[in-house]
Amino acid sequence: MERKLVSKNPVARHNYDIKDTLEAGIVLTGTEIKSIRLGKVNLKDSYVNIKNGEAYIYGMHISPYEYGNIFNKDPLRTRKLLLNKKEIEKLFNLVKQQGFSLIPISLYFKGSFVKIELGIGKGKKLYDKRNDIAKKEAEIKIKRALKEKNSI
Repeated sequence: MERKLVSKNPVARHNYDIKDTLEAGIVLTGTEIKSIRLGKVNLKDSYVNIKNGEAYIYGMHISPYEYGNIFNKDPLRTRKLLLNKKEIEKLFNLVKQQGFSLIPISLYFKGSFVKIELGIGKGKKLYDKRNDIAKKEAEIKIKRALKEKNSI
């Protein structure tokens, strides 16, 4: 199926060392779907937590639908994620015992369904972030040098 990207979390890969990814469905209302189709969603400060054997996403901002009036929900409300029981148990064990975090990476349409890509990772230290930036800058310099060499 075709994936149509709606929103990405701009700081997910910068602040976390992502070890694995997972796809999950999300429970939404009609006006929320319409807002997502218009691209009015923000994942920047969102995170996933497991409570009572169910996964929930917190801090995901979906702007109220312009024509939704009384049917609009709170933009920052907690939303349930749709995962299998085995997946939830696996994630719960990773988070509680090994100190991993669940971070939303991207939100997209897969067919007519809204899916969210979750990253399983650990938070980076400041020196890790600096190393990543240094590596990216070195790669850019190498590409520029090769480009200049080929153009001469």
